[in-house]
Amino acid sequence: MQAVVIDKPYQFIPPYRGTFWAKVFVKILPRHLRRRWGIESHECRGLEHLQQSLAEKHGVLLAPNHCRLSDPLVIGLLSKAVGRPFHAMASWHVFFEGGRFQGWLANRLGAFSVNRWGMDREAIKAATGILAEAQRPLVLFPEGHVTRTNDVLAGLLGGTSFIARSAAKQRAKEGGAGKVVVHPVAIKYVFGGDVDRTVTPILDEIETRFSWQKQIGKPTYERIVKVGKAMLALKEIEYFGEPQIGTITERLGRLIDFILAPLEAKWAGGRSQPLVAERAKVLRTAIVPDLAAGELPEAERQLRWRELADIYLAQQLALYPPDYIANDPTPERILETVERFEEDLTDHARIHRPFHVILQVGPAIAASAERERGTGEDPLLKQLEQQLQEMLGNLALEARARRSE
Repeated sequence: MQAVVIDKPYQFIPPYRGTFWAKVFVKILPRHLRRRWGIESHECRGLEHLQQSLAEKHGVLLAPNHCRLSDPLVIGLLSKAVGRPFHAMASWHVFFEGGRFQGWLANRLGAFSVNRWGMDREAIKAATGILAEAQRPLVLFPEGHVTRTNDVLAGLLGGTSFIARSAAKQRAKEGGAGKVVVHPVAIKYVFGGDVDRTVTPILDEIETRFSWQKQIGKPTYERIVKVGKAMLALKEIEYFGEPQIGTITERLGRLIDFILAPLEAKWAGGRSQPLVAERAKVLRTAIVPDLAAGELPEAERQLRWRELADIYLAQQLALYPPDYIANDPTPERILETVERFEEDLTDHARIHRPFHVILQVGPAIAASAERERGTGEDPLLKQLEQQLQEMLGNLALEARARRSE
C-alpha cells in the first residue's frame, strides 16, 4: 500500500501567494520533466480557450485527467505557455512523501493541501477564494487519484463541481463582472520507444516472483494477460480461499464487494456509493481520524491499518478496465498495464522514456451558482466528463494514425 494516508493530525497548508519560485521553476520545467519523467517533448493545444477566459477575468478552474504521477508538473507547461502561475489542490500526503524540501517546494509552486479523509473547510474556502478572486487559475484533478489509464477516465468526483458552484455563488454575491468557468484539460502521453523491449524486463521479474519460468518467446500481449489472471487469482485465493469463475468484470466486482461491503457495514451503516473511489473515501473518512489522533490501542491501530490496506486494494482493482488492452493493445496501454502490475506488486514503477505529451485545453464550461434540482446527474460534471473523454478519445485515434503512417 502506497503512503496515501498519513497517521498524524491534519494541518492545513495554505496557498502561497508569491510568484517568485513558480516563475523560476517554470524556466527549468522542460529539463526537469525530461530528466525525471522521461518526457522529451510536448505541445499545448487549445490555448486560445484559456487565454480568452483569462482576458475576460473569469475565475478559471482547470480540470485535467490524472493518468500519471507526472501530471501535476506537466500542467505547469500550460502555466509556462500562458505566462500565468497556477494554484493546485493536492492531497496532504503529497507534502510529506518526498521529504520536507519537496513539500516546501510544492507549496511555493502553488499547491495547497486538502484533507481527503474529512470535510476540509479551509481547503474548500481557499479553493473557492482563488476562483472568486480570479487572479490565478486553480487546478483540480476530478478523478481524485492516479489511474494509469490514459485513454479512459475513471469516474469523476463531485468536489470539482461543488467548488466551482461555490465560487460562482461568491462572485455573484460580490458583484464580480466575470464568471467562474471550468476548462477540461486532456493530457495524452505518447510513448516513442520499443514497448516490447521496455516491458520485457518487468514481465521477467514478475514471472520470476511467481516462481514461473520466464515466458520468453511468447507474445507480450499473451504474457500480460497471463500475469493479470495470475494476480487476480492470487487475490481471490487470499480472500475467498480459491480462484473464482466468471468473466474478469464479474470477478473484479465480486472481489471488490467482498472487501468493501463488510467495512461499509462496520463504518458506514451499510451504505454504499456508486464509485469505488467514493466508497473508499467514505471509509477512510471514518477510519483515519482516530488513527491520526494517536490514542488507539496498538491492536486497534494494526486492525485499522489492515482495513486501510484492504480499501487500497479494492480501489486499485477498480482501476483495471477489463478490456483495456484487449480492445486496443497500443504501446501506451500495454506500458500502462505493466506499470500498474509493477506498482501493485512493489508500490513503485520505474520511469520509462521517451514520451511526448500533448495538453489540450477544451472550451470553457460556465459554472452556475446553483445546481439544477430534480436532476439525477450533476450537469457540470457530466459535461466535463463528456468533453474530457471525447478529447482523450480523439488524441488516442491521432496517435494510432501517426503510427500507421
